[in-house]
Amino acid sequence: MRSDAMKKGIERTPHRALFKAMGYTNEELARPIIGVVNAFNEVIPGHINLDKITQAVKDGIRMAGGTPMEFPTIGVCDGIAMGHSGMKYSLVSRELIADGIEIMGNAYPFDGLVFVPNCDKIIPGMLMGAARVNVPSIFVSGGPMLPGKYKGKKYDLISGGFEAVGAYASGKMSKAELEGIENACCPGCGSCAGMFTANTMNCMTEVLGLGLPGNGTIPAVDAARIRLAKNAGMKIMELVEADIKPRDILTMEAFENAFVVDMALGGSTNTILHLPAIAHEAGLEFNLQKINEISAKTPQICKISPAGYHYLVDVDNAGGIKAVMKELAKKKLLHLNLMTATGKKIKDNLKDAENLDPEVIRPIDKPYTKTGGLAILFGNIAPDGAVVKAGGVAPEMLKREGIARVFESEEAAQKAILGKKIVAGDVVVIRYEGPKGGPGMREMLAPTAAIAGMGLDKDVALLTDGRFSGGTRGAAIGHISPEAMEGGPIAFVKEGDIIEIDIPARKINLKITPEEMKKRKALWKPIELKVKSGVLYRYAQNVTSASTGAVFKK
Repeated sequence: MRSDAMKKGIERTPHRALFKAMGYTNEELARPIIGVVNAFNEVIPGHINLDKITQAVKDGIRMAGGTPMEFPTIGVCDGIAMGHSGMKYSLVSRELIADGIEIMGNAYPFDGLVFVPNCDKIIPGMLMGAARVNVPSIFVSGGPMLPGKYKGKKYDLISGGFEAVGAYASGKMSKAELEGIENACCPGCGSCAGMFTANTMNCMTEVLGLGLPGNGTIPAVDAARIRLAKNAGMKIMELVEADIKPRDILTMEAFENAFVVDMALGGSTNTILHLPAIAHEAGLEFNLQKINEISAKTPQICKISPAGYHYLVDVDNAGGIKAVMKELAKKKLLHLNLMTATGKKIKDNLKDAENLDPEVIRPIDKPYTKTGGLAILFGNIAPDGAVVKAGGVAPEMLKREGIARVFESEEAAQKAILGKKIVAGDVVVIRYEGPKGGPGMREMLAPTAAIAGMGLDKDVALLTDGRFSGGTRGAAIGHISPEAMEGGPIAFVKEGDIIEIDIPARKINLKITPEEMKKRKALWKPIELKVKSGVLYRYAQNVTSASTGAVFKK
């Protein structure tokens, strides 16, 4: 066993003594030792139940003859970190989590690892760490939150909390209604109820093959989630016995599958950051142009909040991610002969899948759109690409010219939006918010939610070298690369410029001549880093462009 390095032989007497100081017996130490990575904390609603999930995992490990040893990791709730300096630390936490997994997974030679995440950067951070350590691994998330209800209408954090702010600011909602929605829109534990970043990534973990069927959609409050966790604890013992490792599962074909399902679901734009970063850790490189190729052939068959009125619980009731994959398999859009953490291949996992609600999961021959829910745009303002959740854009905004309204920070843009200084036909440009410029590449959910809440999402576009929440809807175009801090063309945009957006053609351009662009570039001077010390400073020194997944320089 891999764990023999820290427990077997006369020379390991002091090591065993330290384990016995924690109450472990000889019988426990003789078994395979499984590290259980628990992201439980009391500051993320999606993680408040992870103590119970982790206990169920440990029960499963013990039932199958292993010895679980639990250790923690940090976690940031993007919703709570949103709109202030805390958001600078969210994407940064992904790298720290991956580093922590690498450290713990190698300092202690566990025989296997079970990862218990649920929200935003914790999931990709753990996946990146799992790919680095590369010992038999399985994931089980805490599950999605149920939608809330207020006056007979369903809400989630976005349609409730964030967009209600814009509705109140524009006089469309009373203070009493605002407070009523605040108290109702997040009814309990779980990752926020729509197809936002957390739930998208939990679904992607299932599609990649490192989570058991149901990982992405079983609600947090459902007893099936506890049973799933126990099954994951038992399954890790089979993976250890068979020596099936993450890199055996995380192949290029598995990532292609993930992007196909992502397009079909209309998932978070943050997958364009996280999936390439995970692939990078597995020794693979995923080109952004390939994402457009996948999108072009993949129909969108689900419209889940914020793009529609369904929630993750509805997808689960309709058959879950297995049912989505079964529909996609009908058009031969998936690689089905790949190994998964079930110990079986995808084709075997899908045998009993059934689409139980064609209103939630459209049949493959009756999709919402013939192409995928995400698009990568290229042009003179984004030579290395930009991303938009095309499935969440109003038809009238798919092709549009607008007047640039330029802001050097999220706060400045939000002040103008709530101050009613942004009007129909404007294109809000927020720059110096990229991975290096932020630093930390903040999500621009507050401005986009305010625009939507004020009823301007069909008239106003927003461009940024920052990123967006998975809950963002409207013509929100992010990840513009290269970023302004690196001298990308977004740094040369001037107030009043005309910006042309053509999402169907995958184009975005600043309507100036090449000669004018060269002139502006020659006059541009880099600004100083906003942070000069600590983890953000170190991050800014090492991080690469959003087009590469914002991974660290080699």
